[in-house]
Amino acid sequence: MTDSVAQLREIIARLRAPGGCPWDREQTADSLRTSLLEEAYEVVDAIERNHQADLEEELGDLLINIVMQAEIASESAAFTLESIASVAAEKLIRRHPHVFGTKGKFGESSADSSEAVLNQWEEIKRAERLAKQAGEGDAAEISHLDGVARAFPVLVRAQKIQKKAAKVGFDWVSTQDVIDKVREEIVEVEAELAAPATPLHKQRLTEEIGDLLFAVVNLSRTLSIDAESSLQAATDKFTRRFLAMERKLSPGQNFANLTFEEMNALWDQAKRAEKVRGNAALSFEPNGQEVRAPQREDAWSGTTGRQQTK
Repeated sequence: MTDSVAQLREIIARLRAPGGCPWDREQTADSLRTSLLEEAYEVVDAIERNHQADLEEELGDLLINIVMQAEIASESAAFTLESIASVAAEKLIRRHPHVFGTKGKFGESSADSSEAVLNQWEEIKRAERLAKQAGEGDAAEISHLDGVARAFPVLVRAQKIQKKAAKVGFDWVSTQDVIDKVREEIVEVEAELAAPATPLHKQRLTEEIGDLLFAVVNLSRTLSIDAESSLQAATDKFTRRFLAMERKLSPGQNFANLTFEEMNALWDQAKRAEKVRGNAALSFEPNGQEVRAPQREDAWSGTTGRQQTK
């Protein structure tokens, strides 16, 4: 363990010890869940902004959460920071037999492409779950959909579930089939909107809209576009144009008092101005100042999506 990591652990241990920080001493694995998720999102944000200094800081904040979790667990002798690292190292070696030449119950491999590596990774994970189940005497059936946490953002979870189903052949034949399914779900939403209001109306409408969203995620997946990134880009685009609309108002003019036609005219102006500027990726500071960001692959001309992950 490096001196800096050891120092971080010592600091957190002191914060948790008697005479340390009251807040840190009160924390549990459960109470830190929200912080852990927030820090992970802030890491992703720094990556997307390509800001290395922020990325370093946010990774540090995430590391604090991890070391804190390890310290809490070590207090009850559940596990330690060293055991976390050891388990992770063993897993990486076990799941990369094509690199480390490892053999054993999970076999050996010479995977020579990213797709082959990802398929192998899933096969090894499934074998690991079966072995773990047998070791624990658990008779519950292992599913091909296992391994997708409910805590994932819903778009990510939907896409991962769909990918797992597709890996075993449960998938649409063509992109057109998925587009037809999206249209079918829109028709079902419209039908429910036209249905008489009943106590179950909202519940059925919620279900139909959920089916529509799931179908759209399926379309995104079929086109190899990351649904989360795509919706993020669309939300950023809307935000950027809305801010441009607000800047067009005269001093003292209240946006909420505009007619729909006036708002729509401002929206069209914002769209035209953006087209003139081209497809350069733009962001805005809270004070409304325009900041030109580095050109990215997911600029508004299209979104390539994030690289598929293990």
